[in-house]
Amino acid sequence: MGVHRLNHVVLYVRDVARTTAFYTDVLDFRVKISMPGQAAFLQAPDSTNDHDIGLFQLGPRAGASQAGRSTVGMYHIAWEVGTLNELEETARKLTEAGALVGASDHGTTKSLYAHDPDGLEFEVVWLIPAHLLDDAAIAAGASGIRPLDIAKEKARYGADTRGGVGISIPIGVTV
Repeated sequence: MGVHRLNHVVLYVRDVARTTAFYTDVLDFRVKISMPGQAAFLQAPDSTNDHDIGLFQLGPRAGASQAGRSTVGMYHIAWEVGTLNELEETARKLTEAGALVGASDHGTTKSLYAHDPDGLEFEVVWLIPAHLLDDAAIAAGASGIRPLDIAKEKARYGADTRGGVGISIPIGVTV
């Protein structure tokens, strides 16, 4: 099975309109299909997928996800952004929305963590491109998670350097 990327994720939510508004207003997703009160299918800004998130409404009485607390389940999904400027802008928007719950430096990846309106966690990540990976970044990742300092990372790698090249994006592919 030659999987080469995640095509979409489906989330069960209490209120599809509220969750759609969050993903469109905060993360700039576009509504591709809307079935008010039932479901919505959203596409990420730079995606070529038909949709990246499917949302299915359960209603206001739906309980919170217990995945990782008392049941098995998925912890989070992660979306990759192209530049550290985009990561910084996303951090600003998530903070303004009261959704940002963490920001971590994993050495080779720089990550934001947030909750959607139902408390489902997601990650927004920038990956150091392969040609800029060095022993220090790899060692930093092996030594543990540190707080993210986006300004420091922009000074080191460049605010508009395309992340993921040679890692998640094949060399020679333009995006």
